Amino acid sequence: MNVLVAGGAGYIGSHTVKRLKEAGHAPVIYDNCSRGHREVIGILKVPGIIADLNEKPTLVAALREHKIDTVMHFAAYAYVGESVEHPLMYYQNNVATTVSVLQAMREANVTRFVFSSTCAVYGDPDKIPITEEEKKAPVSPYGRSKLMVEQVLADFADAKSWPQFSFAALRYFNASGCAMDATLGEDHDPETHLIPVILQAILGRRPGLTVFGTDYPTADGTNVRDYIHVDDLADAHIKAMEKLQPGCPIYCNLGTGRGFSVKEIIATAEKVAGKKAPITYGPRRPGDAIALYADPGRAKTLLGWEAKHKDPRAIIQSAWNWFKDHPRGYA
Repeated sequence: MNVLVAGGAGYIGSHTVKRLKEAGHAPVIYDNCSRGHREVIGILKVPGIIADLNEKPTLVAALREHKIDTVMHFAAYAYVGESVEHPLMYYQNNVATTVSVLQAMREANVTRFVFSSTCAVYGDPDKIPITEEEKKAPVSPYGRSKLMVEQVLADFADAKSWPQFSFAALRYFNASGCAMDATLGEDHDPETHLIPVILQAILGRRPGLTVFGTDYPTADGTNVRDYIHVDDLADAHIKAMEKLQPGCPIYCNLGTGRGFSVKEIIATAEKVAGKKAPITYGPRRPGDAIALYADPGRAKTLLGWEAKHKDPRAIIQSAWNWFKDHPRGYA
């Protein structure tokens, strides 16, 4: 298929472009590069359009020129703290812009849409592992913006005015790791993900890292998360794209089904890098859940997808292979 990847110069988007190309599809990157990286387009050797998604004439022209079959949408802001400080920015970029994308798709008669959602739609769940039936109660504007888009998609799919439309909303957990061949990596500013923060501290790119809370009711007192390799996330998007059918919306959690504590991840990263990370310990952060990990059963049943990289050592090794050669990111 011809696939327009909105946000394709970013972390998860770029890895998905790579996997699409390897799977025989024809991806096109569409990104304003406000948080993505122009270098990715050259590395991947695919068509790239540097423009904003709200530039509807440009987007419609791109959809038509490249004969796009499916849009994959990764172009969202994703910092929880920033969303609390600047909620309107998040609702504008994550919700209003997605509406603009759907309008452009309608104009260009592109009927297939794969949406990058998040486990943040669940907020603080009552039960773990988290199934798709868990209550939706996001606790930040970021999580609410993603849930709003899911509702927009459901309403759009139900509308009789465009019955051909089909979509998938993929709710993923802690995206991690880098391309196994070390051609692509993770480069955020600021960086907030645990694994790159540890590796940057080990490489001397930051003074150290703080572990927030050591008194959680877990085996070692630190909170637990589900770390899923970015290539596995990319593969799930491709599987979902291939399963799209009008009238059959897809909602799936993407995770490994296993949780690892902050201390476990730090210890594993230190073993991979062969060096200790400078660590300080602080109090819990407000809103941090004790443990979050997925029940990925529906994705296995519905998409025929299961995470291949479930060992955190393999995930962290893939990140280290990139970070040690790119200590300043793509720059």
